[in-house]
Amino acid sequence: MVNLEDRAERWPVAESSYVYEGDWVVSLRADRVRREGAEGEEPFRRLVLEHPGAVIVLAVDDGERVLCLSQYRHAAGRRFVELPAGLLDGPAEEEPLDVAQRELREEALLEAEEWTHLGTTWSSPGISAEVMHLFLARGLSTADRGQFVLEHEEADMETFWAPFAELRTAVLDGRVADGPLVQAVLLAEAKGLVGNGAT
Repeated sequence: MVNLEDRAERWPVAESSYVYEGDWVVSLRADRVRREGAEGEEPFRRLVLEHPGAVIVLAVDDGERVLCLSQYRHAAGRRFVELPAGLLDGPAEEEPLDVAQRELREEALLEAEEWTHLGTTWSSPGISAEVMHLFLARGLSTADRGQFVLEHEEADMETFWAPFAELRTAVLDGRVADGPLVQAVLLAEAKGLVGNGAT
C-alpha cells in the first residue's frame, strides 16, 4: 500500500548564507545541502525563499456569494481576482485563524461567526518556505477596519461579490487563476461546504 502522506524531514546543511535579507516580507537564503545517507557526495546548492506564511479567507454569504478582491500583482504583471489574505508577520503567538479574522476585517470590512479550516498547503516547496492556511468564513456581517490604512497595491484594490457557482466556473475554465483562490474554492466544494454539495 502506498503511504499518501507528506512527512517532515530535514537533510543536513553544510553551509548557509543570505543572498538577500531585506525589510520586506521575504529573504533569500543559499544552502549547501547533503543528501540524507550520502555523506561521500558533494553538497549541492539550493535557494530558499524564506516566507512567514499566509492566510486566505473564502468568505461566503447566505446567498452563496463570495467576497472577492481585484488586485494588481507586480511580479506577475496581472490584476488577479483574489480572496482576502494576509501574512503571518505579526507576533509569534498569533495563530493563523487570528490573522484570517484580522485580514477579513482590514481588507473586506467583514467579520464572521463561523470559521472552518479548509486546508494547509505549500505554495511552491521546491524553492519557497511559504505555508498557506485556507479558511471558510460564514455568518458574515459588516465590521470596522480599525486603525489599518490601505497602502500601495491595497489602496487600489476593489472588492465585489461573485456567486460561488460562477466563481467555480471561472476557476475551471481558467479565467481566474490565483492559486490560493483556486485551492479554497475547490476544497470548499469538495468538502461539501459550499456549492451543490453544501450541507
